[in-house]
Amino acid sequence: MSSPRAVSERAVIFLIGAVQFVNILDFVMVMPLGPDFAAGLGIPTSHIGTIGAAYTAAGCVAGVAGSYFLDRFDRRKALAVAMLGLVVSTAAGGLATGLTSLLVTRALAGLFGGPATSLAMSIIADVIPAERRGKAMGAVMGAFSVASVLGVPMALKVARWSDWRMPFFMVAGLGLLLVAAAIFFLPPLRGHLERKSDHTVTVKELFTRSDVLLSYSMTLLINAAGFVIIPNISGYVQFNLGYPRAELETIYFVGGLVSFVTLRMAGKAVDKQGSFRVGTVGVLLFMATLYLAFIQLPTSVPLVAVFALFFLSNGIRNVAYSTLTSKVPESAIRARFMSFQSAVQHLGAAGGAFLSAQMLTDLPGGQLGGMGNVVALSMALSLTLPVMFFLVERRLRARDQAAGTPVAAVALGTGGGASR
Repeated sequence: MSSPRAVSERAVIFLIGAVQFVNILDFVMVMPLGPDFAAGLGIPTSHIGTIGAAYTAAGCVAGVAGSYFLDRFDRRKALAVAMLGLVVSTAAGGLATGLTSLLVTRALAGLFGGPATSLAMSIIADVIPAERRGKAMGAVMGAFSVASVLGVPMALKVARWSDWRMPFFMVAGLGLLLVAAAIFFLPPLRGHLERKSDHTVTVKELFTRSDVLLSYSMTLLINAAGFVIIPNISGYVQFNLGYPRAELETIYFVGGLVSFVTLRMAGKAVDKQGSFRVGTVGVLLFMATLYLAFIQLPTSVPLVAVFALFFLSNGIRNVAYSTLTSKVPESAIRARFMSFQSAVQHLGAAGGAFLSAQMLTDLPGGQLGGMGNVVALSMALSLTLPVMFFLVERRLRARDQAAGTPVAAVALGTGGGASR
C-alpha cells in the first residue's frame, strides 16, 4: 500500500492537473477555432493572433499585480477565486458580438487565467520534492496534451455541430465543476505562510537576483518563440496547405496523444539528466519541425505526423523549462515569483502573437503570406534557449553548493510548504 504522503502527492497532482486542463483548454481552443469565429464575426484571418494577444497581455498585467500579494493567501482559496473568474470570463466570450467584445472577454479571461497558472505551479512546487518534481511537472503539463487529445478536437466538433460559441459555454461549465472539486478535495495550503525561516527572502530579490533575472529572460524567449507560430497553425493548415476543416481535429488529437506520452518521459529524463540536456534536445527538435512544417513540407510524410513532432518537441522543452524555473524561488516568495514569471510568460506570448499578426498578410483565398519570416524569427529566438538553460542550471547548482545543500534535496513542508 502507498504511503500517506505518496497518496497525497498523487491526489494533488491529479486535482491540479484537472484544473490546469480547463485553464489550458480555455486558451488553446481559441486559436484552432479562430477561422470559425473570424467568419462568424467578420474578423480577418490574420487578426486571429490579436485575439490571443489580448489574453496574454492581460495575463501579463495580472502577473505583475499578483507578484505583490499572492503569497499572502492560502493557495487553495486563491486558486478557487482565480478559476471562478476564468469561468465567468469564458462564458462571456461565447456571447461576443464582434471583435471588440471578443477582445474584452478574452482579456478578462487572461486576467484570471494567468494567476491561476501561477498558483497551480506554486502548489506543485510546494508539495513535491525537487528530486521528483520533473516527473510531477510532466504529469501536470500533461493537461496540455489531454486538452489537445480530447478538448480541442471536441471543441472543433462541437463548433461544427452547433456554432463557435458552444465550446466556450461547455468549457465554462466544466470549469465550474472542477473549481468546486478543488475546493472540496484540496487540503489547506498555508505552509508558505507558516514557515519563518524563509521570510528573510525579500520581494526585492524577485528583481535583483541573477538566477531570477535569468529565469525571467528564459521565460520571455521561450514563449515568444512559440507564439509567433502557434496562433497561426489552424489558418495556415487550412488555407495554405488545403487541409480539410472537418479533419482539423485529427491533427490536435494525434499531436496531443503523442505529447501526453512523451511529456511523462521528458519529466523523468529531466530528473535524471537535467534541464539543459533535455531542453536542448527539445529545442533542436522544435526547430527541425518548424522547417518541415512551414518551409519544406515533405510530400512523403503525412501532415499529422509532422505536427505530432511539433507537439512533442514543444512539450519536451517546456517540461525542461518549467522544472528548472520551479527550483529558483524559495517557498516564501514562490507564488509571487511564479506570478511575475507568468507576467513575463504572457508578455512573451503576447509579443510573439502580436508580431506574427504584423508580419503576416491576408492573400487571396484566405492564405497567410509571410510565414517564412515568422518561422525565421521563431528559430532565431529558439537558438538562445540552450544558453539560458545552461546558465540558470549552473547558477542554481552554485547556489546550492554554497549553501551546503544537495541540488535535488528538499524537504516536504507542513501543509505543502517545501523549502524549494
